[in-house]
This record gives sequence, structure tokens and C-alpha cells, in this order.
Amino acid sequence: MSRPSQPAPSEEERQPRKANWKRISIVVAAAAALFAATTMATAMATAPSDPAASPAVVESASSATEPSPTTEPPPDAAALAGPETVGDCGRTPSSTPEVTITEVDTGGVIGYGQEGDTEPLPMAIAARPGGSWLAWIGTDDRIHLGKLDCDDRLEGEPIAFEGIDLQDVIADEDGVVVLVTREGACGDGPLCGGESSPCNTMHMVRFDNEGDQVWEREVTNLGDGLDGYDDGARFVWWYQHHGRLATDGEHFAAYFGVAITVANGDCVDVHQGDRMQVVDADGDLVDHPDAFATGCSHSWTTRIVWDPGADEFAMVCATDNECRIARPDPYETVAWGVCDGTLFGGDLVLSSDGPRYWTAWSQSGEVRLERFSPSNASVDTGIDASHPHLVSYGETHMLLAWEDGDAMRAQVLGSGTGDTVGESFAIDVPDHDYQAFKAYDDGSAAYPAAGDGDTIRIARVMPLSS
Repeated sequence: MSRPSQPAPSEEERQPRKANWKRISIVVAAAAALFAATTMATAMATAPSDPAASPAVVESASSATEPSPTTEPPPDAAALAGPETVGDCGRTPSSTPEVTITEVDTGGVIGYGQEGDTEPLPMAIAARPGGSWLAWIGTDDRIHLGKLDCDDRLEGEPIAFEGIDLQDVIADEDGVVVLVTREGACGDGPLCGGESSPCNTMHMVRFDNEGDQVWEREVTNLGDGLDGYDDGARFVWWYQHHGRLATDGEHFAAYFGVAITVANGDCVDVHQGDRMQVVDADGDLVDHPDAFATGCSHSWTTRIVWDPGADEFAMVCATDNECRIARPDPYETVAWGVCDGTLFGGDLVLSSDGPRYWTAWSQSGEVRLERFSPSNASVDTGIDASHPHLVSYGETHMLLAWEDGDAMRAQVLGSGTGDTVGESFAIDVPDHDYQAFKAYDDGSAAYPAAGDGDTIRIARVMPLSS
């Protein structure tokens, strides 16, 4: 069995009227002035006390003697209010992408480990109403989870719970779901040959907005007498096993790499594939039409998104089954690749133009974009990188990002055509091949990155104004 390599933004001023005086005598002029003054005094003395009536009387008296002063238009309400803001966090859109970077002090050691397809994922972020949830792996066999406010700063004390590997995090108005790996048992086997340990389990864990655990659900199938080396087992092993979450608002779906145990006479073989499972709001597994026990094989970089237009969970994998980016169960080719150790599947997002999807992928260090379903179309990005990231960015754009030296670089694209929008720009945080940008309802996108020591840097690309 081959293991995939690390696949891989005028009221016109009224001029005082020139008096066109007739020639009259000084006596008449003086009399007129005296009459006007007397009229003014009488009006002021006899005017009603109603404030709304007073200005009209005064204005009438004034107009008898001289033109009214210039009246300026009222201030524009939008100008007084300042720039328009959007979303629960009141973020200000701009005409070109603006990046903010916030250092989050986690107060503990982060288990960064090595960057690779089989290594633990250090951190993940998810949008929530009024902020974010941030999860990270510690060096204490615990997963740590905290709330970020609108300024991407830690709010309250983080919680910690059992987990040896972090996969993904997703949130709604009621709380958050985290996909984590925990220790499992292999059993006796025997294996027909080689080694395939460990035999771990994958779990969804649900917390409410106060940080209290609501439920947890294993989405592999070990337990109740079934160990990793038993025929029919589905477990998490050393091979590529990262996973992603998606939700339709009522269910949560997990799509991840999995080990597949198959009897072979008196022993068992272990193969590599992927698995998709769906749970309801109570954490119970459901018989969902998009779920499956195994899909692509061998499989890596599993990606999933909920498509409300098609009413389905859409998925893509990278697979050495004919060396391609494909939709699983049943196979449908998205893009043809080559099994030279450089095939990498990036992220999956919805197109703004009908029932279509975009995926970013790479081959031989060249980033590619593929639009597919119902028909396929390729976009040549001209970008040299091995592990692209893709995320929805507002209603009509998406953001493509990649490693650029010690930092990252990004390009805004139209999510209907794939055309570039403006110039590429820098994001001054370290890249990680397997971490993900997440989209926010206000049109921004955020990415968690390694900071200094026990800190995490949140890079946020602020929303566009158009």
C-alpha cells in the first residue's frame, strides 16, 4: 500500500438679493424704518408662548427689513454615522482586502509537532455569532477550547477535554462541535503482515455556549467488543487521517481518513480509505443518504461542504485510485492527477453561480482551481505552491491562499468565474499545510497560525465593500 506524501479584496448658496431701491426721500425711508421697528416690538410682545409659532413670527418680521441669511443643508446622516459596518461584530468593509493579526495568549503549551499528513493538527477556528471558537492541541493529551470575541481575543477561561489529535471545529448559535481523535485498542489480530497501529477512535464532542459538554459521539466503530484488528473495524491509525466538519443547520457531518480492517483467511489486512458519518442535534447517528462507511481508497485530504441548493453534503478527496481528485461514493472524477507523491487536495467551497463547486488542489508544486458539477472547468492560477487553501469570502468572492516564504500570500477570486479580483496581498503569519481558513457571515475570513511560545496568531481578512 502506498502512502500519500504530504500532499501534499450643491444647495446653491442663495446670494443676498441686491436691493433695487426706487429713489425716495430720506423722510419716507426713516418713517418706514420706524414703522418696521414698531411692528417688530408689537409682534414680540404679543406673540404666543408656543415655541413652534414663535420662529414663524420672528422670521416674518425679519423678512420685512432684510433678506434671510444663507441656510446650510442638514448634515448627511450616513456621514455622521461613519463608515458602514456589517455583522454582529460591526466589521467595516473596505474596497481592498485588509488584514488584521491578533495574538492570542492561550496560557499553556501548544502541541505544534511536525507539519505533515499524518501529524496532529495544532489548531482550528470556527465562526460563531459575535465571535469565534478556537481549539488547539496541548502537550497534555488534552484538546483546549476557548471563545474569541469580535476582536479575536480570548473571552473567559478555556476548557480542556480528552483528545490526542484535533481535526476540526464548527459552531452555531447554540454552541460548538469539535472533531477529535482518542486512544483506542487494536486487539489481537493477527495481522497478515506489517504493522498498522495505533488503533484510535474519532469523536464529535458538543459543547454549549457556556462551555458545558452536551454530548459526544464516536464516528468510527470500535467498542462493544470490536477492536481495530477485527474484521469490519473502522478506526484511526498512523496513516493520513485528518477530517473536516460541515452542518446543514440540523445535522453535523464528519468526513475523515480511516483504516479499514478486512479478513484474509486466518488473519486480517488493514487498508486506507475514508468515512463520512452524520449525527443529529442530540448527538445520535442517523441513516443519512450522504453518509457512508467507506468512500475513496486510498484517501487523503478529505473535504466537505453543505450545499443548500442541492440539499446535500458535497465531498472531495485525493486518491491514488487512478490518481485524481474525486467525489466519493460512487467515484466521480473532478481532476486528473499523477501519483508522483505531489498530488494534494485543497479546500472545497460553493460557487456563487449555480449548483457548482470549486476546489483548490496542486500537482508538482503548481496550484490549480477546478470548478465542477454539472461540468468541469479548470483555471490556471500561475501560482507555485504545494498546499493551497480556499475559502468563501463574502457572497460573490473566494479567497485563495498559499505559503510564501515564512508567511502567506492570498488572492481574491470571483466565486462564479474564478477571475482574479485586484492584486495578491501578504498575510504575515506562518502557513500550515493542513489547517483551514474559515468563512464568517459578515464576509470576513480567519486563519489560526503559530505564534510565539504559547500564543496563537489569528489572521483575519476583513470583508470587502463590493
